[in-house]
Amino acid sequence: MEILRFGPGSRRPHAGAGSQGLALQIIWGDPRARVTELAFSRHGLMAPQTSPGHGLLIVVSGGGWVQIGDERAAINHGEAVEWPPGVAHGAWTDGSPMRAILVEVPVAIIEGSHRRIIPAVASDVARRMSEGVSARGGLAPRDIPPLDHDGSEGEPW
Repeated sequence: MEILRFGPGSRRPHAGAGSQGLALQIIWGDPRARVTELAFSRHGLMAPQTSPGHGLLIVVSGGGWVQIGDERAAINHGEAVEWPPGVAHGAWTDGSPMRAILVEVPVAIIEGSHRRIIPAVASDVARRMSEGVSARGGLAPRDIPPLDHDGSEGEPW
């Protein structure tokens, strides 16, 4: 068993063109995928760039902004955004830091894979598509009304 370390003490400053206040650590990678931790300081910036593969940016703490092409949106912990291949994308923070996990997968892996969709997911996708809702993207509905939320577990509402 190998324990893979990341986080404070393991990250290295990212020297990408135009980027600032960004440190990263590749956690794992092989020809099929790469998983990287990104740590944005206050006013950190990953300058817009393109990638030949698919990316999924998963925010695990803090929040900031993301851009895909000309579209910009706020993003917070507990949210993720897909970065499509060949489209300029970037991320930045304003007054708070942000930590994220970036999963990158080459296009050939996605297009050549035989993805299996479990029945519960397949029926939900079919239902959403029949209602004219995209099968991808968007936030999941909250099942717990605000008054029934138990904040003692440390999760914000």
